[in-house]
Amino acid sequence: MDDATTSNDIRLREGSSIAQRLIMAGSAAAVALCFTPGLFTHDTLEVIISVAALLLGAAFVCGIMLAPAVVWIITPNEILIGQQRPFGKLRTRVVAKDDIRELQVPGSKRAKARFQLAFTLASGERLTSPPISDVTHVRDTVARIAAQFGVPNVEAPSNPLDASNPEMHLGEPLEPFPARDIRIVALIAVALCAVPYAYKLWRGLPPGPIDIMLLPVGAIAAFAVHRYANLVTGAFWIIRQGDIRVERLWGDGTPRADHIEGHDVKTITVERRGRSEDEHCIVVIRLHSGRRFRSPRIGSRLEARAVATEIVRRLGIAAESNRI
Repeated sequence: MDDATTSNDIRLREGSSIAQRLIMAGSAAAVALCFTPGLFTHDTLEVIISVAALLLGAAFVCGIMLAPAVVWIITPNEILIGQQRPFGKLRTRVVAKDDIRELQVPGSKRAKARFQLAFTLASGERLTSPPISDVTHVRDTVARIAAQFGVPNVEAPSNPLDASNPEMHLGEPLEPFPARDIRIVALIAVALCAVPYAYKLWRGLPPGPIDIMLLPVGAIAAFAVHRYANLVTGAFWIIRQGDIRVERLWGDGTPRADHIEGHDVKTITVERRGRSEDEHCIVVIRLHSGRRFRSPRIGSRLEARAVATEIVRRLGIAAESNRI
């Protein structure tokens, strides 16, 4: 369940679905089973490694399958907390409005624009909610909850993706890599490729074809690092009313910027870029010209959808182009 916007209740959820759990657990089990042949060898070290890998894989599978799914339903008078483990019973708890004394909104260390609600009860107990999925309305959500429960002095979180900001920021401002660091990496690439050739000469052995081929490979790698290192710094999106400014760096470190307006957009979608839909979703914008822009990583699919919805609103993207 997502944050509710059609009723007075706010719903927060954390935990993967059974299908996602099965996929992750199956992948972990498959990797662990690859070490099974080592159990049937006479090498003690291989047996130890195989047993350790199987135990680690089993622990990982158990951790995935037994992690609880948590749902919070925040009403004007109470908080209903539900927790359920796969194949287990639903455990519920009700926190009354009068038991709440403080409210804080700590940010996440993993994701800059992810926030949770931390309630301190009269007993001194601290309860932390699942993340707020609508990351574009965190300030409104926090202010609404603070008013409902009569909690004073709640500090508004600094949220770069909040819809109340004139400019929403995705990613971090870009800076080129220091020239000294680039030179060091280029020299390391040359050195690594020259090591086999130098070793053969030191031992008085004739270098083989692969040893000789690695020398120009090292030179090419060094040139590529020196020339294109800054291309991997990513992008910084500035989402304004009417347009998006996409800032990137050329290979030599000089800045470049592209502008996206609503009438240029052919489609806007939310896609997964990585292993998990809980952490690696992004917004992808395709233009009529054929160009495609991928946003910096946002977080879960729900969080990415919230950002994409705000982009649609700010740019006035046509309904037929919306593939969120």
